[in-house]
Amino acid sequence: CRAFTTGTPPAPRYHHSAVVYGSSMFVFGGYTGDIYSNSNLKNKNDLFEYKFATGQWTEWKTEGRLPVARSAHGATVYSDKLWIFAGYDGNARLNDMWTIGLQDRELTCWEEIEQSGEIPPSCCNFPVAVCKDKMFVFSGQSGAKITNNLFQFEFKEKIWTRIPTEHLLRGSPPPPQRRYGHTMVAFDRHLYVFGGAADNTLPNELHCYDVDSQTWEVIQPSPDSEVKQSALAERVSAPEEAPSLPSEERGLKKSRDVFGLDFSITTVKQLPTADSELPSGRLFHAAAVISDAMYIFGGTVDNNIRSGEMYRFQFSCYPKCTLHEDYGRLWENRQFSDLEFVLGEKEERVQGHTAIVTARCKWLKKKIIQARERLKQVNIEDEGHATCQKDGIGGNVKLCRLQPLLEVPIREAEAQPFEVLMQFLYTDKIKYPRKGHVQDVLLIMDVYKLALNFKLSRLEQLCLQYIEASVDLQNVLIVCENANKLQLDQLKEHCLNFVVKESHFNQVIMMKEFEHLSSSLIVEIVRRKQQPPVRTHSDQPLDIGTSLIQDMKAYLEGAGTEFCDIILLLDGHPRPAHKAILAARSSYFEAMFRSFMPEDGQVNISIGEMVPSKQAFESMLRYIYYGEVNMPPEDSLYLFAAPYYYGFSNNRLQAYCKQNLEMNVTVENVLQILEAADKTQALDMKRHCLHIIVHQFTKV
Repeated sequence: CRAFTTGTPPAPRYHHSAVVYGSSMFVFGGYTGDIYSNSNLKNKNDLFEYKFATGQWTEWKTEGRLPVARSAHGATVYSDKLWIFAGYDGNARLNDMWTIGLQDRELTCWEEIEQSGEIPPSCCNFPVAVCKDKMFVFSGQSGAKITNNLFQFEFKEKIWTRIPTEHLLRGSPPPPQRRYGHTMVAFDRHLYVFGGAADNTLPNELHCYDVDSQTWEVIQPSPDSEVKQSALAERVSAPEEAPSLPSEERGLKKSRDVFGLDFSITTVKQLPTADSELPSGRLFHAAAVISDAMYIFGGTVDNNIRSGEMYRFQFSCYPKCTLHEDYGRLWENRQFSDLEFVLGEKEERVQGHTAIVTARCKWLKKKIIQARERLKQVNIEDEGHATCQKDGIGGNVKLCRLQPLLEVPIREAEAQPFEVLMQFLYTDKIKYPRKGHVQDVLLIMDVYKLALNFKLSRLEQLCLQYIEASVDLQNVLIVCENANKLQLDQLKEHCLNFVVKESHFNQVIMMKEFEHLSSSLIVEIVRRKQQPPVRTHSDQPLDIGTSLIQDMKAYLEGAGTEFCDIILLLDGHPRPAHKAILAARSSYFEAMFRSFMPEDGQVNISIGEMVPSKQAFESMLRYIYYGEVNMPPEDSLYLFAAPYYYGFSNNRLQAYCKQNLEMNVTVENVLQILEAADKTQALDMKRHCLHIIVHQFTKV
């Protein structure tokens, strides 16, 4: 409905910002005048408050300096303050930042923020969103400098950082294209980017950025509530008066009206043909998060037509997968290490876990098997060395206890690059050092050399992308010479092509470092400049190797049988497993193996007083080893309490079990589920079951 207003409203305007703080809306800037005739256009820097309770408009007039008048800027609220960033002042784009306290109109004033770090280029028509105490800015109009970079601003330190994309493997979802006029909202640990104009197209994919893992994905709206970040996109119809958009005006008339929509009584129009309807591509629309849904309103769609539609996108939010973090902690604290790599001529030592290393790297697995064979041949029988006993499962699996660390010599590696490689094996990531810093680039080149030797395709690609993104005029000759020395041909090729570029060549050959290059490399550069090689395009698909999840899945399914070092007993039936993996993922197992390691290397499995079914137990192992959460509903019944009992890092498994049960509760199994919910104190699950029992009382 049209909202009630009193007082003097702001003049009609475009490209202003509006944010909510407490029970008020604050409108800043924008430009007034007649866009239709392009006359009297004037940017503003006024700040107005609209009180929802009374409909009262009030202009905030403050002492001291004011931000430059602007439009198409970014605005957000954080820590009781309004923050304004960048925009357009009528002549040029800006990238300054201002803030003003919103608690007391009489005592407040504008303050310009002294920004540091990698400040985004001057831009306009971009969104900002606050997530986890940081402000994020994505793309926007910045002339020739327009990029698809995502920047984050730390409010406390007032530092900007460009979020790197070098860790995104080729083949994994890339960031959205560069664009302007789009929206971005934050929900839980994710940022959702929708719409905008991207290089003369109006895309309508919904992009999601995970702030924790720093990865992008395109969300596929699902007709059901499957295991996805999102559930449903729907068109919403409001029962009362909607903001009018007369076709003859094409939406070009500015308005000072305020409209309100009561979200508690909106209806959802479901299309008969599909469960989920994606909005068409659009720009200059609005997006807001209300409760656990995103609403998108209006915008300009094809052929410059203004839309009056509203869409609702239902989020479904699950606790994040902690698999990579859990294995990362295991690497950092080296608890339960059972092997020690002896590296290079200096014989530096780095500890690790047989289970993770043999799951991830066939080359190192071979070295570990060779070291085991040598140990067997030496056949040391000193007290304190391991006694290996048959476990009776086909006679293949041996349990080794009280064994000293197995020494595995690796002559090809030095400690520092090898530790980076090990970190990758445990987490699927490498911590990128300072971009472009020569010593750090040279370190990653050593890691790249190891990745080639150890045939780790995924790590190869990560290193290559980081190094190529780090090559600049200051370091290109050093990187090129090192690539030549290490026989890293692909990297050397990249450096040579960088050097002979028209805009680089003259600067490079005048550098001091150029004089000290080996004569063969100087000849190669000169010849490359005179006669560039014909570029050949390879149709070969890029091998990005296997991921941590894929490797751990294969390990559980049989690839890791010969390295089992613990037996899990389920109702007397043995299941070989790996101590380090169980301890990394479960605080229950971690405490047991640290303090109460059973003498016979066997552990009885139960969840409280309940012994899970064999099928449910396998579902739990899949979750422990590689984070799998899909399972039959009856398994969910058994595993509902497992996160508490086994001390998993969060309740992700329980959240999926709960959803799985809710979607599959029937009159046949509702009493079992009610009993399980009562035992585990899952009150909302219990309420759900009671609701079904009451409504299906006779059948139950």
